[in-house]
Amino acid sequence: MSFLKVLMKRKLAFVGVLVLSVVVTFALFAPLIAPYNPTRINPRYRLQAPNKEFLFGTDNFGRDIFSRIVYGARTSLIGGAGVVAIAITIGVTLGVASGYFRRVEFVVMRLVDVMMAFPSLLLALVLVSIMGRGMINAVLAVGITYMTRTTRIVYALTLKAREEPYIEAIRSVGAKESRIVLFHLLPNMISPIIVQATFTFAFSMLDMAALDFLGLGIPPEIPSWGNMLSEGRVFLTAAPWLLLFPGSFIVLSVLSLNLLGDVLRDRLDPHYRRSIEGV
Repeated sequence: MSFLKVLMKRKLAFVGVLVLSVVVTFALFAPLIAPYNPTRINPRYRLQAPNKEFLFGTDNFGRDIFSRIVYGARTSLIGGAGVVAIAITIGVTLGVASGYFRRVEFVVMRLVDVMMAFPSLLLALVLVSIMGRGMINAVLAVGITYMTRTTRIVYALTLKAREEPYIEAIRSVGAKESRIVLFHLLPNMISPIIVQATFTFAFSMLDMAALDFLGLGIPPEIPSWGNMLSEGRVFLTAAPWLLLFPGSFIVLSVLSLNLLGDVLRDRLDPHYRRSIEGV
């Protein structure tokens, strides 16, 4: 059964993919889609409610909310992709090293245990406070936070895989440890790593928005959904659309990525796949 057929059977997941398609389209074609400059200040149109000229209204500086939402999608996706790249690269490396080469297990896993004792957002706040605000530092902080979860998952998978008969057979013919890890161990862990990357992407977008909201993430002059929430909270009663639209896009994007992750997990699970295909 193809992935599309599985997706069509799960209506919520299909809607989630459509939402993600819209967000990705915004990010890729922002200059073509946005009707106005997202940073242009025009006091004449300050706090305009949604209308024909300004689809999502304007903020307290007269900036078009829809244009800022469109460019904010690009910021959110770039930030999420950066977090996933850091979390997966470091997490997979440490997880495999700890699970396969037992000499480094104690040091690495105890460090991971200490880091996982802190709530993810709190740990990200501490790291950003140390490194300073900015796009790169925020991505690094959140990426290091989610690296611990990836390390744990890959560590458990490696412990199980290293005792499998095929690994023993490869080792018995004199294969080097590096070859076993790169060409036999890692390829068999691709599926759970992909699923973990999907969930990491979702929750990293939420944490990046939280850092922006708290003033410790991306500078306020850069359009991002978290910055828009931070600036709009003062006008909650007078102009609720300042919070409604960026908040809705954050919630829908995170929910859609989680739904997609559920589909990927079920599709990549051979036991589940055999059950739905009647094998």
